[in-house]
Amino acid sequence: MSTTNTEVHTEEVGKLSTRTQGVHNLSTGGFKYRNLRPEFKDKYEERRHTLEHMAGVFRVFGRRGYGEGAAGHVSVRDPVDRNTFWINPLGVHFSQIKVSDLVHVDENCNILPDGNQVAINAAGFKIHSHLHKARPDVNAACHTHSTYGKAWSTFGRPLEMLNQDVCMFYKKHTVYESFGGVVLEDEEGERLSQALGDNKAIILQNHGLLTVGETVDEAGYLFTLMEKCCEVQLLVEAAARSGLEKKIIGDEEAYYTYFNTSDPETLYTEFQLDYNLELELTKGAFLE
Repeated sequence: MSTTNTEVHTEEVGKLSTRTQGVHNLSTGGFKYRNLRPEFKDKYEERRHTLEHMAGVFRVFGRRGYGEGAAGHVSVRDPVDRNTFWINPLGVHFSQIKVSDLVHVDENCNILPDGNQVAINAAGFKIHSHLHKARPDVNAACHTHSTYGKAWSTFGRPLEMLNQDVCMFYKKHTVYESFGGVVLEDEEGERLSQALGDNKAIILQNHGLLTVGETVDEAGYLFTLMEKCCEVQLLVEAAARSGLEKKIIGDEEAYYTYFNTSDPETLYTEFQLDYNLELELTKGAFLE
């Protein structure tokens, strides 16, 4: 296993600057940033790393209170067999999930023998199986019924560019306006995947949030960020009712911020702070 600091993309961003995407934009001082995304030659080693970080995402979600009964799921495409994916078991609290709890499933909903042999969420399978088929560039997806995501979703509106953080979603999130009840039919899963398009995130009207990424770390960080952005948006909406004027970030500045902070490598590193905290808080219990 090695780490990478790959330069992703260079572009002229309006009149502000010509920049190269990558985590190198975050650090200075002559030292390599410690939380770089690793590269793997062994796909089984990559699988183990992926599942450990998937379990870590659940622990972060649990600590932040994103659980709502048996609702909510995270899926990760298997590095060894990319036509299959891993998902959480039905009926286990996010705060209790360990690597050994995770379930390996194929596109026909067959539970595979190298994962946990338990039931999974039917709605979760419908959503994630269609998403992985529709987006081969996506390796992970997160969806929960988090409080502020549910609250903001009732407006059926995208987030406004109110601050630096939400610019990570600039023109890369959308709204799915059709709430068809709990997702138990293939057609609803297909429509949801189509609505996502090439975006990083989607607000499911009257339902909640869904984020995707190249890694579970990226998707997990984007989910925690989007939930916080929904909270901020709701606070701003309440304050604006008193007559205060919202100052929206301009398109050029919003895109500049998005370009420099929202590539997969940088978003992977952003999640490592929470992951490392979970390792310390749980003494690595979720790695079992």
